[in-house]
Amino acid sequence: MSPTLIEFLAFGFSIGLTGAAVPGPMLFATINASLRRGWTTGPEIVIGHALVEVAVCALIVLGFTIATDAVFRIVSIAGGGALVVFGAMTLNSSKDATFDVGGSGAGGAVTAGVLTSVSNPYFLIWWLTIGNAMVMDGLAINVTAAVLFVIGHWIADLAWYTLVSVSSSRGKRAMSDRTYRRMLVGCGGFLVCFGMYYLAGVFV
Repeated sequence: MSPTLIEFLAFGFSIGLTGAAVPGPMLFATINASLRRGWTTGPEIVIGHALVEVAVCALIVLGFTIATDAVFRIVSIAGGGALVVFGAMTLNSSKDATFDVGGSGAGGAVTAGVLTSVSNPYFLIWWLTIGNAMVMDGLAINVTAAVLFVIGHWIADLAWYTLVSVSSSRGKRAMSDRTYRRMLVGCGGFLVCFGMYYLAGVFV
């Protein structure tokens, strides 16, 4: 493997880790589900997230390289609106929520990874701009370079969200219903604020 290809792998990891560490819907979904179901939730959510990115990369390869103000406006309105709705639903569910360790199977976590990705304006805009440019730069060299960039990105996501889920799951035995409700309020409030931030960028 040439140094150029190694650089694409390392660059994908570095950029992926920077993006993964930024608080967002996927992070709070991982914390919430990990408290219920254990550390495997993180990798499962990353699988759903990666499935969305595979679809996005396929569109890029097929020539969907749009980065216009009109696209940003549509993405921000749709994604921001969805986050506000999800946040409001989380806040509403926190009123009578009880902390019940167990939860659903892996399919639920994978679905959460998909939903928190497609509803996040930052994720979509990032792939329409930075991600788009990096994949196209990789393809200008060869397919392997582009693939390595994406793989590096996924390794970063997997490492970070596994760490988050392991850390979160360790606190499940000490989690009272009251603390759990407060955490839901925090997560719901964040989602609402995150969504309003993008909507404000469109209408203000």
